[in-house]
Amino acid sequence: MENKLLINLIPGDTFLHRLTGKTKVRTFIVLLIYLIMSFDLRLILPLFILGIIGLKSLKPAWKTLKYFFIIIVAVNLLNIVLFWLADPDIGAYWCGGGNTVLFKLTDRFYLTAETFWYLMVRFIKMITSFMVSVVFILSITPSELAAGLYSIKVPYKICTIFSLAFRYIPDIGRDFQNIKVSLQTRGVELDPKKASLKDRLKQNVLILIPLIISSFDRVANISNAMDLRGYGRGKTRTYYSEHEELKADKAFKVIYVALLLFCAYWIITHNTMPQDFRMWYPFA
Repeated sequence: MENKLLINLIPGDTFLHRLTGKTKVRTFIVLLIYLIMSFDLRLILPLFILGIIGLKSLKPAWKTLKYFFIIIVAVNLLNIVLFWLADPDIGAYWCGGGNTVLFKLTDRFYLTAETFWYLMVRFIKMITSFMVSVVFILSITPSELAAGLYSIKVPYKICTIFSLAFRYIPDIGRDFQNIKVSLQTRGVELDPKKASLKDRLKQNVLILIPLIISSFDRVANISNAMDLRGYGRGKTRTYYSEHEELKADKAFKVIYVALLLFCAYWIITHNTMPQDFRMWYPFA
């Protein structure tokens, strides 16, 4: 599949790849809390920059990643346009009640500076969340993910489900391509230049039947193999992919603990103390 699904089965050799699964999972969870808790651009922008640096350091397949970025950017642009169409004055709610009109199409559709600011921050926040998620996915293997989840007291059977699911996604894609090629050798036309979109969609739906059957067969084989090896009898489990903590892991531990404490402080203060604005707005 040429890693088209961005799932790594073999650990890489970059700085982020060498971190333990425990460090990666815990840091990712704390960063998600950090992003969810606020619409403050002063908090989001540094993480946006760090996300770009982290993504570049992983040396990803940019050609594949480009399509994911195009889809995410397009979906989020549509999202903010719909937000604006639903309530052109939404910025007043978030930025303190101001209403500075930038341009006006009709009495119903106009854009204020406050709404523009809110929609811009929202867009940057969504893109930052996507970049942080991509960095996490590109830097971790399914085994490291299971080890990281187990380190935060998730039952190891659930950890194994996550690990197997990530390992199985590339196999599903490979089976889909194999079935597709088999149908083409039998005369089923799937070439975009020769078959209409309706015909191609119909044929691709038909591929799902053998794909589901082969998936159930594989699930049964995996289940039998795990039963034969006594999986699930022990109360605890160790992971071969989890190595001893390096200096970088210890440094990240200090960072994500400090960040978690900051998140707790921010959430408590902003929910117990009165605030002038629901989000930071520099022109208020």
